[in-house]
Amino acid sequence: MRLFAAIIPPPEILDEVAAALAPVTELVEGVRWPDRATWHLTLAFYGEVPERALPDLEVRLARAAARHPAKRLAFAGAGAFAKRVLWLGLTGDPLVRLAASTRAAGRRAGAVQTDDKPFRPHLTIARTRHPTDLRPLVEALSSFEGSSWAADAVHLVHSRLGATVRYESLGHWALAPDERG
Repeated sequence: MRLFAAIIPPPEILDEVAAALAPVTELVEGVRWPDRATWHLTLAFYGEVPERALPDLEVRLARAAARHPAKRLAFAGAGAFAKRVLWLGLTGDPLVRLAASTRAAGRRAGAVQTDDKPFRPHLTIARTRHPTDLRPLVEALSSFEGSSWAADAVHLVHSRLGATVRYESLGHWALAPDERG
């Protein structure tokens, strides 16, 4: 099973993102805009995980989530990775420690993590097959500032590859209450 841990933004926040993207989708040719049903913030990518490791991974993710408070986040600004991935950035509570905990949960459960890149929280909103100058899109979205929202759960997501990518949440675990209110 191809799995990852993620935070899934609420529908009203995804509505804001979709509204911001609508006027810019034709600015650059060759850009693929994934369905909003696939939008998420990846905390840890586990790659192919044997089904027998799933129960242990679920227990460890529940523990990891319970150790971290809910986060106040907002999407803001845009950028690109390697001229192939367009993303929106985040402001608010850092996710670095939560991401490290979900990555450690996967390692301890025997999930083979195939992504050892430094954690950079972002929402991937578009991709290209070939390196493309995405600067017009980055510039058009650079002033985007979304509403603040509560990230209050970690999801374990099964990624099903095919003609279209489909994601299925296998479970989710609440983050601890944010004591700051």
